[in-house]
Amino acid sequence: MLHKTRGIVFKTTDYGETSVIVQVFTEKFGLQSYIINAVKKPRAKISRNMLQPLHLLDMVVYHKNTGQVQRIAELKNSPVLQSIPYDVIKSSLVLFLNEVLYKAVKQQSADENMFDFIFNSIEWLDNQTEGIANFHLLFLTRLTRFLGFSPNQVANADYFDMKNGVFSKYKPEGFSYLSPPHTQNFYNLLQSSFENIHQLRFSNDERRYLVQKLLEYYALHIEGFGNIRSHEVLEEVLS
Repeated sequence: MLHKTRGIVFKTTDYGETSVIVQVFTEKFGLQSYIINAVKKPRAKISRNMLQPLHLLDMVVYHKNTGQVQRIAELKNSPVLQSIPYDVIKSSLVLFLNEVLYKAVKQQSADENMFDFIFNSIEWLDNQTEGIANFHLLFLTRLTRFLGFSPNQVANADYFDMKNGVFSKYKPEGFSYLSPPHTQNFYNLLQSSFENIHQLRFSNDERRYLVQKLLEYYALHIEGFGNIRSHEVLEEVLS
C-alpha cells in the first residue's frame, strides 16, 4: 500500500554497485530503512545528492509492518536546502547533529512531535544568516524533551545532577554534574528559544564545555549511545 509522508535523512549506506540503503526518520512511521536502486547511475530519478544528512524529503513509500527494508515510489527534497550544503558552519552543525540523532532516535513508530521539532529546526537553520553559533546547544537541550530525559528547571540552583536530570542547591554524589558558573549557563540555555538564541553570550571555551557535558548527559540516559566524534570538527569550525 502506498503512503505519503515527510522524511529526514539520517544515514545512507552503499548497497551493491549502484544501490543504497537510506535510513529516514519519517513523519508517519518513525525510523525506517529504504532500499533505492540505481542512484549512482547517470540520470537517476533519485540521486545520491538528494540523500545527504538531514536533507528534508517528501516521499511516497510502500510500507509493510514487518520491520524489514522498505521501498520508495517517489522522493523529492522539500524544501530544498538553500544554504546548509554550501555553508561550512551550517554543514558542520548538521553533520554533528546528524551523528547524535542517528545514535539517539531508534523508534520505528510515529512521533510527530519529535519529527516536527527536527524538521522545523533544520528549516530554521537553513534560513538563518547570523546568530547560529549556539544552535546545536539549544537543539540538544530541546531534543531531550522528546527523548524522555528533559531536565527539570529550577532557578537559583548551584548544581545540575546529570544522572537524575535535576537542578539542586547541593552538590550531587559522583562526578556527573555541573557546578557554578556552568549551571547557570545551562539553565539560561534551557530557558532560551531559537528566536532569542542570539542573546546567549557563551565563550568558545564555555560552548565547548557545554557540548561535552550535553553529550555525557545523553550517554547517561541512552543505552549504547557511545562516543560522538564529529563535535571535534565542529569545535574547530566554531573557534
